[in-house]
Amino acid sequence: MMHVAVVGGGISGVTAAYRLRTSLGDDATITVFESADRLGGKLRTIELAGQRYDVGAEAFLARRPEALALAEEAGLGDRITHPTKARSAIRAGGSQVAMPASTVMGVPGSVEAVAGVLSADGRRRVAAEPELPPVRLDDDVALGELLRGRFGDELVDRLVDPLLGGVYAGGADGLGLRATMPALAAALDKGARSLTEAAASLVTASGSGAPVFGTLVGGLGTLVERLVELAKPQVRLNTLVRGLTRLPSGLRLELPGEAVDVDAVLLAVPAPAARRLLTDVAPTASAALSEVEVASMAVVAFALPPDAAVPDTSGVLIGVHEGLAAKAFTFSSRKWAHLGDGPLLVRGSVGRFGEPGALRADDEELVKLVRADLAELTGVTAEPLDTHVMRWGGGLPQYGVGHLAVVARVERAVADVPGLAVAGAALHGVGIPACIATAGAAAKRVTSTVARGAGVPK
Repeated sequence: MMHVAVVGGGISGVTAAYRLRTSLGDDATITVFESADRLGGKLRTIELAGQRYDVGAEAFLARRPEALALAEEAGLGDRITHPTKARSAIRAGGSQVAMPASTVMGVPGSVEAVAGVLSADGRRRVAAEPELPPVRLDDDVALGELLRGRFGDELVDRLVDPLLGGVYAGGADGLGLRATMPALAAALDKGARSLTEAAASLVTASGSGAPVFGTLVGGLGTLVERLVELAKPQVRLNTLVRGLTRLPSGLRLELPGEAVDVDAVLLAVPAPAARRLLTDVAPTASAALSEVEVASMAVVAFALPPDAAVPDTSGVLIGVHEGLAAKAFTFSSRKWAHLGDGPLLVRGSVGRFGEPGALRADDEELVKLVRADLAELTGVTAEPLDTHVMRWGGGLPQYGVGHLAVVARVERAVADVPGLAVAGAALHGVGIPACIATAGAAAKRVTSTVARGAGVPK
C-alpha cells in the first residue's frame, strides 16, 4: 500500500488529493496535513445572516479552463454561475467613474479608454506613449518602473495599482512584468513597439463576449467539500508539519511528538512554509522561495438591510491616494444573481503589500473604518444585520522581477528529489485555475514516482 502525504489543505492541496486518488485508486493511503482547523485555505464560505457567503476568493477566471472543468468533473456543473451585467466602478482623483474597458490590467489600448479616470496631464502622457522609443525587453522588468516611465504616475496610482491590488494585494512597483502580465510581455516580444500597441492587440483578441469570471452557487467552499468527499483522504487538522527529511526510499514528515514515513510528499503550502520544509531536502528550492515575499489582507463582510441604497454596480476599486482604509468593495448582491434576495451582502477589502495601515486595527475598529469608507463612497450608513472579519495573514505571494526564473529554480531542485512535488499560488498564478493546474501537475509527478517503485522501507 502506498502512502502519500499532502501538506496543505487549500484548493491546491485538496485538488492534488483528488487527482492522487483518481490515479492511485482506493488502495492508496492519502493523508492531508493542515495546520488550521479546517480545509479550504483561501476558499472560505461562511454563514452571514443566513446566507452562504465567500470571505476569501469569491470568483475564478472563467477564461481559463481548469476551474470550470474541475467543477464539472466533480458534479457541480449545475452550480456554476457568472456575474450579472452590473459594471464595476473606480474611485480615482476624488471622483467615482465607471471602470474603463479596453485595458489590460489598467494598461490602456488607447487614450480614450482612460479618459474618464485621468486628468488632462495624465491623458497627455498616455497619448504620447506610442511615440516614445520602442519597448525592448531583454529579460524581466519591474512593472512599476516600466509603466511610470512611459505613462507617468497617475495611470499607475489611479488604475493599475487598484487592479493589481485586487489580485495580489500588491502594487506595480513591487511586481515583475512577465509573471503578472504575461500576455502583455508576450505581445511586446512579438514585436509591439509600445505598451499601448501591445494592450490594444490583446483587447481586440479578447473581445469574445464570454463571461470573464465564474463562481458556484452555495459558495466556493462547496468545491472543497466535494473534492474531499471524492478523494477520501485521511485528514489531520491543527497539525503543523515541522520538518521534512529524505529516507533511503521515501520521505519523513516531522510532526510535534511524532514522525510519519511516506512514499511521497506533495507540498501545497504558501512560500514561507514551503521554504522552511524544503531546507534540508531541497536547499536550492528553499533558497529560491525565500525570494518570494507575501502580503496580508483582510475581508470585512456586511449583511445590510434589503432596503439599503447600495449602488447598482458590482463594486468599486479605490485608488492608492484616495485616503481610505479599504482598497475595494464588492457589492455581492448586485454582482451575483443568486445573492440578490434577502439582505444586501457587501465585502470590503483591506491591505496592500508593504502598507499594513488599517490591518493594525482590531476587528471592531476595522469594521468601523470600513463602514466609514462605505458611507463616503455610497452614502450607506445602515446598521449591518451581521458582520464578519476574515484576516489573511501572509496569504498572497508577490511575483517580483524574475519570478519565473525563481520558480524554474524551485521546480528543477524539487525534481531531483524522488517522491517530492510542489503546488500552489507561489508558482504559476495566484488564481484558482492556476492553483488547480499546479496541483494536477504535482499529482502527476507523484504518481509517476510511485509507479517507478519508490517506497518507504518496510
